[in-house]
Amino acid sequence: MTIDVQPSIEGAAYEFDRQQELYHAHCAIPFSFLGLQPHPLGKGLVLRVWRPDAAEIKVSEFPSGKQLGMMVRNDAGLFELHFPRRRKNFNYKLEVFWQEGHKVSLFDPYQFGQYVLQEAGIDYDALYRHQGAHLKAHSFNRNHKVEGVLFRVYAPHARSISVVGDFNNWDGRLHPMASADDGIWRLFVPGMKAGDLYKFEVHDATGETLPLKTDPFARYTEQWPGLASIVADEASYEWQDSDWLEKRQPMYDQPMSIYEVHLGSWKRKDDDSQPLSYRQLARELVSYVKKMGYTHIELMPVAEHPLYESWGYQTVGMFSPTSRYGSPDDFKFLVDACHKSGIGVLLDWVPAHFPEDDHGLVNFDGTALYEHPDPKRGWHPDWKTKIYDFGKPWVQDFLVSSALYWLDEFHIDGLRVDAVASMLYLDYSRNHGEWEPNIHGGNENLEAIALLKRFNEAVYSRFPTAMTIAEESTSFPGVSHPVYDGGLGFGFKWNMGWMHDSLEYMKEEPVNRKYHHDKMTFSTVYAWSENFVLSLSHDEVVYGKGTLLTRMPGDDWQKFANLRAYLAFMYAHPGKKLMFMGCEFGSWHEWNLAKSLDWQLMDDKHSFNNGIQKLVKKLNGIYRDNTALYELDCHEKGFLWLVNDDSDQSVFAFARYDENQSPVIVVCNMTPEVRHDYVVGVPVSGRYKVLLNTDDNGFGGSGVSVGKSLRTVDQATHRMEQSLSLTLPPLSVLILQPA
Repeated sequence: MTIDVQPSIEGAAYEFDRQQELYHAHCAIPFSFLGLQPHPLGKGLVLRVWRPDAAEIKVSEFPSGKQLGMMVRNDAGLFELHFPRRRKNFNYKLEVFWQEGHKVSLFDPYQFGQYVLQEAGIDYDALYRHQGAHLKAHSFNRNHKVEGVLFRVYAPHARSISVVGDFNNWDGRLHPMASADDGIWRLFVPGMKAGDLYKFEVHDATGETLPLKTDPFARYTEQWPGLASIVADEASYEWQDSDWLEKRQPMYDQPMSIYEVHLGSWKRKDDDSQPLSYRQLARELVSYVKKMGYTHIELMPVAEHPLYESWGYQTVGMFSPTSRYGSPDDFKFLVDACHKSGIGVLLDWVPAHFPEDDHGLVNFDGTALYEHPDPKRGWHPDWKTKIYDFGKPWVQDFLVSSALYWLDEFHIDGLRVDAVASMLYLDYSRNHGEWEPNIHGGNENLEAIALLKRFNEAVYSRFPTAMTIAEESTSFPGVSHPVYDGGLGFGFKWNMGWMHDSLEYMKEEPVNRKYHHDKMTFSTVYAWSENFVLSLSHDEVVYGKGTLLTRMPGDDWQKFANLRAYLAFMYAHPGKKLMFMGCEFGSWHEWNLAKSLDWQLMDDKHSFNNGIQKLVKKLNGIYRDNTALYELDCHEKGFLWLVNDDSDQSVFAFARYDENQSPVIVVCNMTPEVRHDYVVGVPVSGRYKVLLNTDDNGFGGSGVSVGKSLRTVDQATHRMEQSLSLTLPPLSVLILQPA
């Protein structure tokens, strides 16, 4: 289509072409035509303003306010004002009038070309400092500056891009961005401020208009149905956690007991209609976690996700804390509150896939800019989502920058990387013929492996006391080994094998457990091959699996006794600890993200559920207070089996040691039979005190006592010269320590 206008300067074909581009929102070089330009006939300057929505425009000099004249409008909506005697650019302001009679005074975005197009180098590991929308102030001189928002977006294959929003009535004709050889489009829009809504109107290489796109680097995002990006003031929050950050240290030899939380369903308002806000959670959740003695909170993904039912794992806004619970500053307030209470914050981070929502990354500039173009590499059959093109430099920069952003801007203490196994293998969840081998003929995704290594090196080089944790369910070697030693570079790895085997054992009726004894011992064959986190995560309380409690056999008393023994076994076993919310009080119902946890179970102070909660609080205290239970988690010298072959009685016993070889003794009886005079060899002679008996009445147990203190006898047992003769309560775990 051609617009029927005469060029305002006779014979200027160049001007006619530019007007055509402006009319169709196809202009990619607006600074070469709009704003103050040399007159094409060499007669001073000509000011061009593209406002097809306006009726009249007056121009005044800034800051003097001197009136320079009324602009001439052509039929297309291009305004011009000729300055035949001017030889230099000058600062100006526009007074724009509409047909309805109202007017507004504003600065022309296209008088800031030099400010927008000339900039220093880019830190590609921290693109969030460059890309997206940033509040800026341009100084005309010492006394006058213009505040607004500088937009940048990478879209190398687009024909044109415009910024749209409330500020221009979402009209893609009005604010075309400027392209550059680096594929980044730029525009400074004066007058915009924090809280303003915006999107990008992208036209592909053929000129077709794509669905409006949210900013890939947006720091704040509107909820459905608008889904607009929101200009955020990233410098407004005043942190109060400097003491925490200064004292933070690597966790390999420290206690780490993690409470995994979905913020929208931990506790909701009374009628379950609305979740708590970040600031309400800063009071209630932080207080609860501190009372329970956990060292860390792990948040299921808070990066913006349009589908609440995805639990956060269908992420669209990789730089945007979800606005369901408040603003970015509100999220910072929650993290700050955790740190001031001595609680670390871990965050689930999802680089493995992203959804097909057309306002997001998919087909961003009319091409597969972020996703892999080959469905065998770029489509996830399990989640029906796109997969990043991990080998593309821009995608690597984007993902690494996202990881560093959360650590930098939100003071996050660590990232748990979701679905690592799906990234590592080209044939993950794919049948024969649905994948192609790598250049070496193998099934490893070499590009994803390179990305993960770069990610870990970037995190630990810039934030050496932070941590990364891999959710990786296979035997891929060296997940938590340093990159320089041939590993992927993660700090820790979830121990999915321990979780699967131990739960399979616990669901067996006690009479049958002797046939599955190895499921509780096998984990120590590989326990030090990686730095492990023992995880009882959200995946274990959904999908019809029931809860931890309902998977336990027997009547109600035995179910709770089994759960108490199992949780104590986890806390005693080598590896850091993770427990999903609700497991700490033995919920009967599977997790439902639309409802609060079953807090009503806590109303009866003498219930079995209260007993589980008291036990977990006690376990957290014992765990944190005894170096033998955590200091050598990552070293084989911190563990010794005392009894691992008594399958007939389903008894296990082992010692945990700290660096000084001071032991804690753990004895597990996984049957409902009370075992009297059970002899266990121990490494230290003398008196022992009972740190924990999961069968205590206070936890809901039967109250079988082993005594407050015990003394060794000179009887060689289990390769030890000294031994203890114990009463083992039913379905119980004892934790003993030399007095």
